[in-house]
Amino acid sequence: MADVKAEVLEGLLGPAKTLHPKYFYDEQGSRLFEAITRLPEYYLTRSELEIFDAHLSDISSRVPGQSCIVEYGSGSSLKIRKVIEELDPAAYVPVDISREHMVAMAEALARDFPDLAIYPTCADFTDTFALPPPVAGLTKVGFFPGSSIGNFSPADAVGFLQRMAKTLGAGARLIIGVDLKKDPAVLEAAYDDAAGVTAEFNLNLIRHLGEVLHADLNPDRFRHRAVYNESLGAVQMFLDVRDSHDVLIGDRLVHFEAGEAIHTENSFKYDPADFLELVAGAGFAEVAGWTDRKGWFSVFLLEVAG
Repeated sequence: MADVKAEVLEGLLGPAKTLHPKYFYDEQGSRLFEAITRLPEYYLTRSELEIFDAHLSDISSRVPGQSCIVEYGSGSSLKIRKVIEELDPAAYVPVDISREHMVAMAEALARDFPDLAIYPTCADFTDTFALPPPVAGLTKVGFFPGSSIGNFSPADAVGFLQRMAKTLGAGARLIIGVDLKKDPAVLEAAYDDAAGVTAEFNLNLIRHLGEVLHADLNPDRFRHRAVYNESLGAVQMFLDVRDSHDVLIGDRLVHFEAGEAIHTENSFKYDPADFLELVAGAGFAEVAGWTDRKGWFSVFLLEVAG
């Protein structure tokens, strides 16, 4: 809790207010994100599933048998179920900061895949963490779908992927989803849907941190906003302050000025060539890549260089 408080205060007391997107994913946030993936505007999940349906057998043929899948963030169980069914791994390690959601998903998978060894690991996967000892001798296959890599700036993505390469080990594979650059109107609608589910997801971050920090953080005093920053190549999400107010967090008073914005997420979009240049700088080499029919989304199979 002390680490969370320090990180939140650092973000809120800086010259431009920020909150880390990892705090979206408490139990309620995870449920809301599952709802987002089913929205008509949110093409990312459908596009990635289209690629998996068409090419998972090809992916499987390029992955060593009896491997260990390490999923960075236990997101949509639909995706990992498809991957487990096709790759038939010996072990599965979901890694997530949201213990309740991760454990519930792992228990459901254990019922449906009784021969699969599952080792839920509660950790901040953006940082360094240790894999469970029983999987030490298995070839690792990282799984990072949904274009979650876009939540990192390109520079931070390189650092994250370098840590991932070290954790997975030389010769490991990585299945990674990447959202591609496209019409800004399509991008903005995906992060600001007509039903307001993404707005609720963004505002839930305030509710979640209020509970964790025992602070009077009220979602009703903020408003969701999403915009595509073309020069940055990223959709940016913000929480705009509706009215001026102060909130005591620990022993520090944080002032929120009406009209100021809290930056909560970047979602970077890539051209395929630019993305492959980025991963090469992090110690990965391309094995293969696929796109959906519209050319809106890519899945890459990468290998940790020896």
